[in-house]
Amino acid sequence: MGVRSYNEELQYLERISPVAWKIKKGFVANMKVEGIFYVNSHLEKLMFDELRNFCRPGTIGGFLPGMKQIGNVAALPGIVSRSIGLPDVHSGYGFAIGNTAAFDMDDPKAIVSPGGVGFDINCGVRLLRTNLMEKDVQPIKEQLAQSMFDHIPVGVGSKGIIPMNARDLEEALEMGVDWSLREGYAWAEDKEHCEEYGRMLTADPAKVSMKAKKRGLPQLGTLGAGNHYAEIQVVDEIFDKSSASKMGIDSRGQVCVMIHSGSRGFGHQVATDALVSMEKAMKRDQIEVNDRQLACAHIHSQEGQDYLKSMAAAANFAWVNRSSMTFLSRQAFAKAYNTTPDDLDMHVIYDVSHNIAKIEKHFVDGKEKMLLVHRKGSTRAFPPHHPLIPVDYQLTGQPVLIGGTMGTCSYVLTGTEKGMMETFGTTCHGAGRALSRAKSRRNLDYQDVLNNLADMGISIRVASPKLVMEEAPDSYKNVTDVVDTCHEAGISKKCIKLRPIAVIKG
Repeated sequence: MGVRSYNEELQYLERISPVAWKIKKGFVANMKVEGIFYVNSHLEKLMFDELRNFCRPGTIGGFLPGMKQIGNVAALPGIVSRSIGLPDVHSGYGFAIGNTAAFDMDDPKAIVSPGGVGFDINCGVRLLRTNLMEKDVQPIKEQLAQSMFDHIPVGVGSKGIIPMNARDLEEALEMGVDWSLREGYAWAEDKEHCEEYGRMLTADPAKVSMKAKKRGLPQLGTLGAGNHYAEIQVVDEIFDKSSASKMGIDSRGQVCVMIHSGSRGFGHQVATDALVSMEKAMKRDQIEVNDRQLACAHIHSQEGQDYLKSMAAAANFAWVNRSSMTFLSRQAFAKAYNTTPDDLDMHVIYDVSHNIAKIEKHFVDGKEKMLLVHRKGSTRAFPPHHPLIPVDYQLTGQPVLIGGTMGTCSYVLTGTEKGMMETFGTTCHGAGRALSRAKSRRNLDYQDVLNNLADMGISIRVASPKLVMEEAPDSYKNVTDVVDTCHEAGISKKCIKLRPIAVIKG
């Protein structure tokens, strides 16, 4: 079949609300369910431009447009309800980043796909509050930024400073935050405010290759590079006073710390290993997919189970990683203010994952089902009274942390009942790229980006200059557009807006 024209493609797309579009079956081959994506008018233009460029004669190479990837996921065996694109959706490996899909655990043909989790397994965001106000930080902001940069190892080849040997790593992979707690790098209440309590019990370090362990061992407690960061942020706006107050946020100007990082080279290797073994499993089990990047295996096959156990180990690695950096951030602040982290009230508000697959109960067509929910570049957002969220947040719904990009604001949202019905309790994860990394380096000037940050009163410490262009705000969709779309669609609710005053980058 030849490539369809842009106008022919549009026949398969239908606006179903001011902020949602349906992708009908037939948009790509073999779709078992429909697709949906959420966009406001600004984001819609980006999505449709991407499709229009793809339809131009002679276009070859590169990732498929996000809409096509949402369609290809809708063609995977065992998918239920629909393939969902959140407002920050953009092209990724196999699945689009910002794509959520759920597979029926009772269907022997249902699959698990590493492309639906991503290479940075359990990349996620953690937010700490403090009792400091912006006026307490401004006089020593540069020293504080430097102290954070000195304490937290950053950059591509950075090595962790938390002592680790091979046995410690095995235990950390199995125990997650419980390991950090035992070793004195976490507070007891930290785990209460982590998704899954900071530990996936299905983790089996024996399913992880030696190569992955070798890559992971020196990297625990490191920020890494790319879009990862530690930021000192200030509460800029409170949209929902009672929910914010439950999180310990009471006033504008309050200082918080946000940490965005994942499982580093360890998770990358786990994903790479799984893709290799799944390509063989697909041949054996005759699994057909539209795109070979969607390599997958039946959930209940040996390969499927091995991946889920090794993915859980990588998730635990990421939680230990964020816990270690929380410990280092607390040290940096305590040193700068010559006091204790406890006196600074440096409690974890919440820690969310946005690259993970988890077994959850959801209603599909009025029936409760056990599903394997893949969230890639998307965040769990469970509603009030859900049994899997902490006691503190039973009335507010789960806090959802949406990291901005370097120099732009971040948000805290809360989960809603409508999100539970429409998106398996899932919302966006961040801004979503609008320019490729290569394009960002070509189009943007290092010094200009730094000057813009300085003009906004933001201190920056960065290990690699080229990263500054790749991660500049101009490289991304507008995070406020993304969050407003989720809020308007009712799949999550705005609670707090934060703006950065200091950024630590790889």
